[in-house]
Amino acid sequence: MEGLNLTEFTRKIYLKASLSKVYSCWATEAGLCEWFLRTAAFTSPSGQRRGKHEVVSAGDAYAWQWYNWDGTETGKVVAANGTDLLEIGFAGDSRVQVRLEPHGEAVLLTLRQSNIPTDPASTLNIHYGCSNGWTFWLANLKAWLEHGIYLGEREFDLCDDPTAGLFYVNI
Repeated sequence: MEGLNLTEFTRKIYLKASLSKVYSCWATEAGLCEWFLRTAAFTSPSGQRRGKHEVVSAGDAYAWQWYNWDGTETGKVVAANGTDLLEIGFAGDSRVQVRLEPHGEAVLLTLRQSNIPTDPASTLNIHYGCSNGWTFWLANLKAWLEHGIYLGEREFDLCDDPTAGLFYVNI
């Protein structure tokens, strides 16, 4: 396909919620665990654990765990302006940037994952896997914010299925 760039992708979604609420969903432990993660922990550069409702800052370290995945994703917060921009190191050397833009009673969220290696494993696991994953999780965020519905799988443990992340749409 002409123009296909396997080193990055972008996903966008309109969310009918306040800018501060959407930012909190990305920049606090409590917010992330409402719609996205099983656990999230942020630690300041001085080694202090951030509170559940405390907004992250650039330089913070994070450790995230999902339902239905036994691993822990760790990285650093690269940028966080407290309002409409958050960027983290994610999946090795790649970056995930979340930008928020007010649109009347909605917020346009633009997620861009970049710096994805182009070896076959990274193309499958990061470009294909993360782009599918973020598509689901952004839809889940919309369902959560606008209707109070969580679409992720919390009832069935899929950790023993090595192909679960490739076939199930809600993990």
